[in-house]
Amino acid sequence: MKLNGPELERRAAKVVAECFADVPFCSLRWTRWRVRVGTGGIDALGRLSIEGEADRTLLLEAKSAGQPRLVREAAHALRRYGESFENPYGVVAAPYISDAAADILTREGVGYVDFAGNCRITVGKVYIVKEGKSNPFTEQRGLRSLYSPKAERVLRVLMENPRRTWLVQALAEAAQVSLGQAFNVKKLLDAREWIEAEERGFRMTAPEALLREWSANYRFGRSRTVEVYAMESIDAVERAIAERRAGEPRGVLTAFSAAARFAPAVRYQKVSAYVRAGADSVAAEMRWKRVPSGGNVSLIEPYDEGVFAGGKDVEGVAVVSPVQAYLDLQANVGRGEEAAEAIYREVLRPSW
Repeated sequence: MKLNGPELERRAAKVVAECFADVPFCSLRWTRWRVRVGTGGIDALGRLSIEGEADRTLLLEAKSAGQPRLVREAAHALRRYGESFENPYGVVAAPYISDAAADILTREGVGYVDFAGNCRITVGKVYIVKEGKSNPFTEQRGLRSLYSPKAERVLRVLMENPRRTWLVQALAEAAQVSLGQAFNVKKLLDAREWIEAEERGFRMTAPEALLREWSANYRFGRSRTVEVYAMESIDAVERAIAERRAGEPRGVLTAFSAAARFAPAVRYQKVSAYVRAGADSVAAEMRWKRVPSGGNVSLIEPYDEGVFAGGKDVEGVAVVSPVQAYLDLQANVGRGEEAAEAIYREVLRPSW
């Protein structure tokens, strides 16, 4: 649900008032709406009365989204506007406020409330902290946009070149997406403060934060997986998959099979590989028996060709990029997380 304008402001004022209503020795009364201050403005002004203390002027900034850059700008605006009022205290309210945004507001000395009632307000002798309330306003729309197949193509390029400065046009070409798609990804990353502008473009500044959020929202199940059983050894199966036909390998290793090439950390008994020609045709060609479960080979038809981006050739065997291997491992039950962290520790973090 998208809120804006007066509806957003009314909802923001309501949740802020509800936070103070739980404190018996203080009261809040909204006095003015959309107050002009210099070249900017405040969404609402209120009179906050705390027993035994001088009244405060409460300044409210209502935001449609609670990502770091937006709330940082709001906090700076509240501090600036507060100079025009007696005994001011600023509060930012938004449908959803990310953990990183909450940390920023806490450091800035600004209160915050989300529309589920989670909040942190410290003013005078009032200290209100509410956490853990389920929030139906979590920014799923933004997450879907940032972690859609086409957007992920852009993320892979950025993660494979974390120190490079990019222009949007060059990024779009490298990721094989439209200019608009690349610009939208840049905008979403900028809102999270994961990139910074430079004289000739922009570059990544928080690859770890991106990787963690991406893995939490990565949906391995979008790909079709065919389970098969092969009589050959793991090494023989992986070599067979790597065998090239018309210049292309039958498949590209991922998950534990890729981790064994990047950062061996755990023993594994199952081969995983993305295949371009179709899992059924590869299985038939190799005379591997298809099974409903318990196979020792997973042939994966990718949801998007982007999974092949940044792939490596390790001792004659094609493997996905370390980033893709990390994502697939984090989605893997068992010891996938352990293997993923080994790739992060030994391959990804040193490159950043």
